[in-house]
Amino acid sequence: MSKLNANSVELGSLTTAQRDALTGVSAGTVIYNSTTVSIEAYNGSGWFTVRGSFSATGGTTNSTSRSGWTVHTFTSPGTFQVTSGEGDIEYIVVAGGGGAGAPSFGGAGGAGGMRTGTMAVSPGPYPVTIGSGGVGGSSRTNGTSSTFSTISSSGGGYGGTGPGGSGNPGGCGGGGAGNNNQSIGTIQNNYGSGNSGGYTPVEGYRGGGGNRTGSPVGDAGGGGGGTSAVGGHNSSSDGSNYGGAGTPSSITGTSVYYGGGGGGYTAGGGSGGGGNGGNSPTNEGTSTGTAGSANTGGGGGSHSGAGGSGIVIIAVPSL
Repeated sequence: MSKLNANSVELGSLTTAQRDALTGVSAGTVIYNSTTVSIEAYNGSGWFTVRGSFSATGGTTNSTSRSGWTVHTFTSPGTFQVTSGEGDIEYIVVAGGGGAGAPSFGGAGGAGGMRTGTMAVSPGPYPVTIGSGGVGGSSRTNGTSSTFSTISSSGGGYGGTGPGGSGNPGGCGGGGAGNNNQSIGTIQNNYGSGNSGGYTPVEGYRGGGGNRTGSPVGDAGGGGGGTSAVGGHNSSSDGSNYGGAGTPSSITGTSVYYGGGGGGYTAGGGSGGGGNGGNSPTNEGTSTGTAGSANTGGGGGSHSGAGGSGIVIIAVPSL
């Protein structure tokens, strides 16, 4: 694609549309993009802007899990340090999930908020913090925020404590507790709201309302909100109040769900959302729900399940 003369190397010039129409492109192909007025290279899985030789350190690094990329994973605080060059990187930032409310009939914890995108970086330090999961039970707490440079995601909201307590706002909102003073089938508006950071696109959704499912079970706590959907509730029979769905990401080269809401209490047990929110127990006694999965931002399952810790992942393109 290049033409040599005595004084220069001329790159092939393509528009973005022409570039995207190419087939059978080999890793290492370099073009001049006349649409973006930049030099771009293909690394085997996508095009990126070339800004000089690029290297970085920080987190646990893996250069084989995703072809053409080096992945930096942070499960504890640290620094992403660009040591040379400039480049465009991808990131996901997931906060800690909220804790679930206490028995009886407590609401589930909301998932930690999740934000994804690309960022142009140049030499220098980029601090990373990892949100912790919230505590479950009567002293329940929200999860805490995770950050990468200027990007922050909000901790998940805690679930309401029964009977009738409200879920708390967060990156994803906590589920409301059930209330045995409600008529059978009544859904309460006692869920916590999501997207507490006010971001566009949103970092997460609200929890589910608590309700009464009927004799002999009594009340059901709402599911925690997830990063892709609101927390569930059950309005009529003894079914499951599922946690809101999480969001899959393949930034590491393998699809993994992040930010599933915790399952709200009801007969049969409520399932956590997206495979990483905690499940609720199957009885209405004092059994504890499972915790949200660590390093996924999952919400805690009612009753009293703890939220899962957050994670930050940064992917750096390489030829």
